[in-house]
Amino acid sequence: MEPVSVHNKEVHDVLKADALNLLQKLISTSSLSREEDQTAHLIEQFLKARGIETHRKKNNVWAFNKHYKAGLPGILLNSHHDTVKANTSYTRDPLHAEIKDGKLYGLGSNDAGGALVSLIATFVHFWEKPNLPYNLILAASAEEEISGHEGIALIYPELGSIDFALVGEPTLMQLAIAEKGLLVLDCTAHGISGHAAREEGDNALYKAVDAIQWFRTYTFPKLSPWLGAVKMSVTQIQAGTQHNVVPDICRFTVDVRLTEMYTPEEVLEIIAKHVSCDVKPRSMRMKPSSIPAEHPIVKAGINLGRKTYGSPTTSDQALIPAPSLKIGPGDSARSHTADEFIYVSEIEEGIDLYIAMLSTILNHKS
Repeated sequence: MEPVSVHNKEVHDVLKADALNLLQKLISTSSLSREEDQTAHLIEQFLKARGIETHRKKNNVWAFNKHYKAGLPGILLNSHHDTVKANTSYTRDPLHAEIKDGKLYGLGSNDAGGALVSLIATFVHFWEKPNLPYNLILAASAEEEISGHEGIALIYPELGSIDFALVGEPTLMQLAIAEKGLLVLDCTAHGISGHAAREEGDNALYKAVDAIQWFRTYTFPKLSPWLGAVKMSVTQIQAGTQHNVVPDICRFTVDVRLTEMYTPEEVLEIIAKHVSCDVKPRSMRMKPSSIPAEHPIVKAGINLGRKTYGSPTTSDQALIPAPSLKIGPGDSARSHTADEFIYVSEIEEGIDLYIAMLSTILNHKS
């Protein structure tokens, strides 16, 4: 990164302090998925206090750079402000934003509050700059944790032309250039009930076991260079009404993590050829996503010492049709854990790196 003048350093220090203060307020405000109205208000007020016009639909808040020009391609800066329910093993108040030993504790601090406020600070940094070769669009979205229909997918059509997106999730500021998609399958094996003491019935549980064994052992032949193989895991099973009745129905759930080598439709077609039970996907929305390793924003990150990798976890990337790069402060391993935290230094580094990466794009676009 280029040297920063004394004046610029002071401005950046204020930017970082404001971001940290906003995150503490967000942590202290309950924002479970579909209940993010209060944190949406906090984000609106933060931006309006800096003269930035905001837009809101449901619990999503977005804004455009001051010198927005119709016809320019856009860069989307997106992260979410909803959280999961607090882990039952918390030893501290999950809504108490406490800084101790350089760690900011609290629900949503790591996933994805640190990334969100870092992207907001980055947007504020560029917001007033004239003659940018891209429009900048900030979107603080809702319902990410439940892949809801009233989050980023609801407002995406209103954000204008998007050339690429930065999706703020905890990646230790490394470059997640590919992300697995998700299929959740509800499977039903059918049989005929009978008395367990006699040779009666057709045991649906045994049929399910045969299907489960296939899900456990089948290997999809095409491997992704970044994400590896499609992964299938049976995670739930339900059968039977009492000990002496052969079950006529067995239901089980399969979690399928997709790669860009297969469409969801292709995966379902392969499954249908190998198992005899009914297979119904809950959704086809959570598709795998990626951005070329040669993309300028990826190269900008590599030039700043960042490494590329493929992410096994899903995010709102799956719902963004433009190329997207997942990157943010914090560590994915801390997400949804008890006593969640993020290092203050990670947020400061996140702001610096976001600004440096985007500066490369905005200053050198041909």
